Amino acid sequence: MAILTPTDVTVRVTWLGVVRDRAVTLESAPRDSLSLGWDGPEGECHGGLTRPSCSRVKLQYPRGTEIRNARQLSILSAEELAAIAADLGLETLPPAWTGANMVVEGAPDFTQAPPASRLIFETEGGGPGASLAIDMENGPCRFVGETIEKHRPGHGSAFPRVAAGRRGVTAWVEKTGVVALGDVARLHVPPQRVWPHARPARSPREAAAG
Repeated sequence: MAILTPTDVTVRVTWLGVVRDRAVTLESAPRDSLSLGWDGPEGECHGGLTRPSCSRVKLQYPRGTEIRNARQLSILSAEELAAIAADLGLETLPPAWTGANMVVEGAPDFTQAPPASRLIFETEGGGPGASLAIDMENGPCRFVGETIEKHRPGHGSAFPRVAAGRRGVTAWVEKTGVVALGDVARLHVPPQRVWPHARPARSPREAAAG
C-alpha cells in the first residue's frame, strides 16, 4: 500500500546557494544550480552522511554525538521570507543572510509541511527527478539575527521571535540529481494523524515524586 500521497501543491525554485564554510560565515553563496548527492549539495559545509548533533536534538543526545545527517539542506519559502522581512521592517530579506540552500514559492505555510514529506522534482520527460525528504521544521536561531544585524543594524535582534514557525525546513537527499533555478517540484505527504499519547517525559526523580 502506498503511504506517500502526491498533492496538488507544486513549488518553483527561486533561489539556490551553499554555505561553504560555517566557521567563516553563515551566509550562503548563490548558485544557479545544485548538484545533489547522497551527502547533500556539492560544496555545502552542512553536507555529509553523518553529522555531530547540535541544539536541534539536545534533548536526545549530548552535543557533538555522531548521528545520521538529516539536515543536509535548509529550504525556505519566498512567501514566508517576505512576511518575515516585513515584520522586521525590511523591504527584503536576502536568502543568503539566512544560510539557505533553497527558496521555493507556491506552497502555503511551507514551514508546516508534515515531516517525512517529499519534494519530488519533475523532469522534462515527466518522470521523477531529484527528491528531497523533509526532516523537520527549522528553528529560527539567533545567528541569522546576528547576520541581519550586521547588514542592517537595528533589524536583526527580533528575528528568532518573528521567524518562529516560518523559518522553513531541514531536508536530506533521497534521490540524487541536479536542481536548477526555475525547476518545479511536487509535494508528496504522509498520512496526517495526531498521536494522542505524546506528553513530555518526566525524569526518574520527577516520576518518583509523583
